[in-house]
Amino acid sequence: MTVRCGWVNEDPLYLDYHDHEWGVPVHDDRLLFEMLILEGAQAGLSWYTILKKRESYREAFDGFDPQIIVNYEDKKLNELLQNTGIVRNRLKIAAVVQNAKAFLKVKQEFGTFDQYIWGFVGGKPIQNQWEDMSQLPATSDISDAMSKDLKKRGFKFVGSTICYAYMQAVGMVNDHIPTCFRYHSVK
Repeated sequence: MTVRCGWVNEDPLYLDYHDHEWGVPVHDDRLLFEMLILEGAQAGLSWYTILKKRESYREAFDGFDPQIIVNYEDKKLNELLQNTGIVRNRLKIAAVVQNAKAFLKVKQEFGTFDQYIWGFVGGKPIQNQWEDMSQLPATSDISDAMSKDLKKRGFKFVGSTICYAYMQAVGMVNDHIPTCFRYHSVK
């Protein structure tokens, strides 16, 4: 029997996400942007809800291309508010446009968003060894610092809890439980 982290349900979509993405270090700017947007969309909801809507998000937001998103006008924003495939929250939708603008400024300053965001962990994943899921923190000193800096740069929906979940998702921190079959493969 395959042992996985306790937060995974039996849905094939969730299993696939846990088994192939969660905790795997990401260095692709487009995917880093996508995950930041999706983690922000999760605020007040479950990751499972967002994961089920992920393909709709990709389609609705032009493949998470920030160069396209920064040019969204009211007509496009109104279309997004009618899109049942995504979370239809006016503030979260507006945040995607604002975050695209901030993202491009960070890229201009650092060369890549990857260079900037991975700087918070010194360029390599933090390797935790929690004994069980109850020990996983919701935030850390690093997610606090990341949140503060992202907000200073104009990003929205980037509180410390969202930043910590983002760090887990993009492999900046390995929070797989050591008994999980993925722990050593992402280490």
